[in-house]
Amino acid sequence: MATALLTVSLSACSDFLDKEYDTSMSEEQVFKNKDNTRSFLANIYTNLPDGFSGYTNGQFLGASRDCMTDNAISFWSVHYYHGVLTDSYSAVNHPLLTPWGNAMYGIRKANQFMKNARPSVIGNVEKEGDDNRLYDRNMAEAKLLRAIFHFDVIGWFGDAPIIGEDENGTPIIFDLSNPTAMNMSRTNAADALKWIADQCDQVKNTLPFRYSNETENWGRVNGATAYALKAKALLYRASKLHNRSNNSQYWKEAADAAKDFLTVNAKQSNAYKLYSTGDKNNDYYECFVTNPVYNDEFILCRSTWTTWDIDLFLAPCGFSGTINSTGRVNPTQNLVDCYETINGLPIDKDNSYDPQNPYKNRDPRLAQTILHHGAMWGDKDQEENRAVDVSYPDGQDYQEIHGGTLTGYYTKKFLNNISYKNPSRPTHAWPIFRFGEVLLNAAEAINEADGPEAAYQYINQLRSRVGMPGYSGMTKEELRERIRNERRIELCFEDHRFFDERRWMLFEDQTVNSEKSLPLYKQYYNLYGVTVTNASNPSYEFGPAQMHQARAFNSPKNYFFPLPDDEVKRAPNLKQNPGWELTSGSNSDNEQSITE
Repeated sequence: MATALLTVSLSACSDFLDKEYDTSMSEEQVFKNKDNTRSFLANIYTNLPDGFSGYTNGQFLGASRDCMTDNAISFWSVHYYHGVLTDSYSAVNHPLLTPWGNAMYGIRKANQFMKNARPSVIGNVEKEGDDNRLYDRNMAEAKLLRAIFHFDVIGWFGDAPIIGEDENGTPIIFDLSNPTAMNMSRTNAADALKWIADQCDQVKNTLPFRYSNETENWGRVNGATAYALKAKALLYRASKLHNRSNNSQYWKEAADAAKDFLTVNAKQSNAYKLYSTGDKNNDYYECFVTNPVYNDEFILCRSTWTTWDIDLFLAPCGFSGTINSTGRVNPTQNLVDCYETINGLPIDKDNSYDPQNPYKNRDPRLAQTILHHGAMWGDKDQEENRAVDVSYPDGQDYQEIHGGTLTGYYTKKFLNNISYKNPSRPTHAWPIFRFGEVLLNAAEAINEADGPEAAYQYINQLRSRVGMPGYSGMTKEELRERIRNERRIELCFEDHRFFDERRWMLFEDQTVNSEKSLPLYKQYYNLYGVTVTNASNPSYEFGPAQMHQARAFNSPKNYFFPLPDDEVKRAPNLKQNPGWELTSGSNSDNEQSITE
C-alpha cells in the first residue's frame, strides 16, 4: 500500500500560542526576557494530548484511536491500532508509547517554567481583565498543564511517578545527562489521581474560570479546565479499575467535584453550555465542525488543525476529484446498535425496530455521527451530493485499493462536507474537555453517590439536545447501564472509549465465546459489521467484521500499555507493568487470559 502524503498545518487562534520558542537559548536567556518566558510557557502547550496528531502519519496512525476499541476498525492494514486489538506487541517494539515521552517532556518543561519564571520579568500587578497578577496566573497555568500530563500518563500506563516538588518545595527537574536520574518508584494510580485533584484545587480559583478575551486567550487552560480535570480524575479514581472495594467515599468526592464545576459555571455571565441552535437533527454534528473559537461547549482544545487530510481519512472512499477520500475509520455494528430507537429504547427492546430498515427512527446522533448505506453526503454547490453506496461487492463507496469499509460504515463526526473537486482546508480542533463530557461525568458519579433521582438532570440535558426522551424511574444499576451507553454514543471518537472499557473492567465479565448470545452492543470482544446487497433495494446481513472479528485481551496485561523498555532499564525502580515483563515472555506468571 502506498504511503499517504499529508499537508497538515497546526496553528492556534491566539497570538500567545502561536509564539515560537527558540530551543537554542539558555535558561538565563529565556527567563530574563518577558517575551522569551511567555514563549517558553506557550511551548508547554504543544505537549497536550491530541487525538488528531496521528493523522500526520497516514501510513501507520491515520485514523481515530477508537480503532483500538470496539467502536471502530481501521481499513488500513498496517495501522498500529490493529496490534492493540490483537495484543501483538512487546515493550520493546510497541509503536504507541509516545504518550509516555510526550507527557514526561511536558512535565519537565512545566517544572522548568515554575522553577525559573520571575515575577520581576513577567509582572504581577493587580489589574482588570485576564492579565491580573500575570505571574501568578502563568504559574498556575504551568501547574495545571503538569497535572494534565500526569493524568495522561495514568490513563495509558497506570501507576505514575509524581514529578512535582522536592522536599524544599522546588519543582523537580531531572538531569537528562544522568541516565539514572529518574530512577524513582511509581505512585499507585488512585493516589496519583488524588494528587492531580489536589493540584487542581491549588490553581482553580487563581485562573479565570473563563477568559474574558477568548480571541486572544483561546486554547489556554483556565479555571474551568481545573474544575473539569479534578472531577474527571476523581471519577477515574472511583471507578472499578482503581477502586476494587467500591469505596463509597471515592464516589462522593467525584460527585462533589462534578457539582462544584456546575455550580461555579452557572454563576458565570458567559457560562459553558451544550452547543445548540434548536436543530436536533444537526446540532450534535455541527458542534464538531463549527469554528471552535466560538463554541461554548469546548472548555479546552489542543490548538487547531487547518487541513483536509482528517476529512480524507474519514469520508467514504468513493468521493474524489482534485483530492481523494480513503475512509479509513470504520465504525462497528456494535457501536451502531448502541443507538436507541427514537422511543428511547434499546433496539432489542423496541418492537418497532426493523433490521431491514435499520436506520429509521433512531437516536438522531446516529445519522450525525456515522455514514451508512443510503446516507446523503457531498457538497451540493459542486453537485457532489449523493447517497452513500457501500453495497457489496461493487458499491461506489465499498472498497478501493487505498480505502474502504470493513464494516459497512464510515465516520461522520469531525468530518467536514468539503468539495473534492474544489477543496477547502477546514479548521479542526481536538476537544480535551467539553461541557458534554462534564455532564456525563456528573451523571455517572452522582448516580453512584446519590442515586438516580439526583443524576437524571445531567444525562437528560444531552438527550434533550437531540430530542431523545429523558430517563426516569430507574434503579441505580439500570441508570448505570444507560449512562455507560450514553457516554459511548456521546463521546465516541474522542479518545474516551479506550479508557472507559478499562476503568469499568468490562472485559472481566465475559469472553469471546460467552458473549455471543448477547446483543451486539453488549459484546466487547467480537466485532461486527453489515453486508449490504442490492443497492437500490438494499438487504442487510449483520455478521462478523471483515478484519479482526475478535479482539484479544489478557488480564491484567492489557489494562495498560507497557512502559518503554529502555526507560525501565534506565530506571528499574519504575518497574514494568504486569504482563509486559520481557523476562517472562509475552505473558507474566500472574497473567490470566480471558479470551478463551
